[in-house]
Amino acid sequence: MHYDVVIVGAGQGGGAAAIQLRQQGFTGSVGVIGRETEPPYERPPLSKEYMLGEKTFDRLLVRPREFWATKDIDMVLGVEVTALDPKAQSVTLSDGRTCTYGDVIWATGGDPRRLTCPGADLPGVHGVRTREDADAILAELGAVNRVVVIGGGYIGLEAAAVLRKLGKEVTLLEMLPRVLARVAGPQLSEFYQADHRAHGVDLRLETGIEAVLGDSRVSGVKLSDGSEVACELVIVGIGIIPAVGPLLAAGAAGGNGVDVDEFCRTSLPHVYAIGDCAAHANGFADGAVMRLESVQNANDQAKIAVASILGDPQPYMATPWFWSNQYDLKLQTVGLSGGHDQTVLRGDPAERSFSVLYLKAGKLIAVDAVNAMKDYVQARKLVEEGAVIAAEDLADTSRPLKELPRA
Repeated sequence: MHYDVVIVGAGQGGGAAAIQLRQQGFTGSVGVIGRETEPPYERPPLSKEYMLGEKTFDRLLVRPREFWATKDIDMVLGVEVTALDPKAQSVTLSDGRTCTYGDVIWATGGDPRRLTCPGADLPGVHGVRTREDADAILAELGAVNRVVVIGGGYIGLEAAAVLRKLGKEVTLLEMLPRVLARVAGPQLSEFYQADHRAHGVDLRLETGIEAVLGDSRVSGVKLSDGSEVACELVIVGIGIIPAVGPLLAAGAAGGNGVDVDEFCRTSLPHVYAIGDCAAHANGFADGAVMRLESVQNANDQAKIAVASILGDPQPYMATPWFWSNQYDLKLQTVGLSGGHDQTVLRGDPAERSFSVLYLKAGKLIAVDAVNAMKDYVQARKLVEEGAVIAAEDLADTSRPLKELPRA
């Protein structure tokens, strides 16, 4: 088996790369190798609209099932790459087959980080990463009244909101002093903590887990303070582990993911990497090397990798953006707030429509907009410019962001 371009990973990034190849006029053979049996689909709705029954799975597909064949893109599904040989330019699949390539785009994302405590493998303990994960949770929910959610990041908070909408009792555990601690400032964390508690979530901060309790199935969790919480289901949302083992084993540079340059090239010849698993120097973080776990990053890096393969290399300079839906709240973020030294509150959180603006050395570097679409849209250009605007002006909601004077 041979493909001119092998795409490893049939998720959002892998699908975007295949689409880009054809849209940019590439006529060579393309094969997409995916562990799951489904063609590329959107993952973010799994913990929201899909679990709520608001979207069927077919509505999550990146393209209709028949699309890939019409574009002469082979979907090699239900298998994964277990090894890569950069000298032979070949990959070995889990079913024993070997596939040679001209170029590889590695778009595997990551696997949910698992609990390591006793009882972590009991039935009833789930991550939320794939359709199979979401379907397994939904299949059990009918017999479940009490759920423990571990992790106060986006996945954990979104799952908690969905479960409360479904009428379940929810206890959410976060080891850090506040939720969203790695991605947002205290003002936003405090708002979401209060809102989840107002919706009936038993939110416990600075709380770890010692063990998952149960015999043939989870019946509760034992906390770091020795107390126990009864439950019939546990959802674990504590991050992902980049799925790059075969690349690192083949000699690719990396550690927390695989390292790529500004053109999404790994240190291995003819091997590119994109999306959640690709560690890159990000200009919106002063060149700090990081992985961005977002749909935006996967799609934009797919364009960069394809351009490089087609001989038109373009450096990755895309503006980071993210979103999260919880209850009636739509959070939209532009930029990266890490390293900020000042925050400005724009609007009133009590009205459930406000923004938190993050400054560094006077420059606007990021905005978290809650039910504030205009702020989010107008902040994008300001963040890209690194605009310097007086804090009192940023806080003035009587004037649109785009009309504020630059300092």
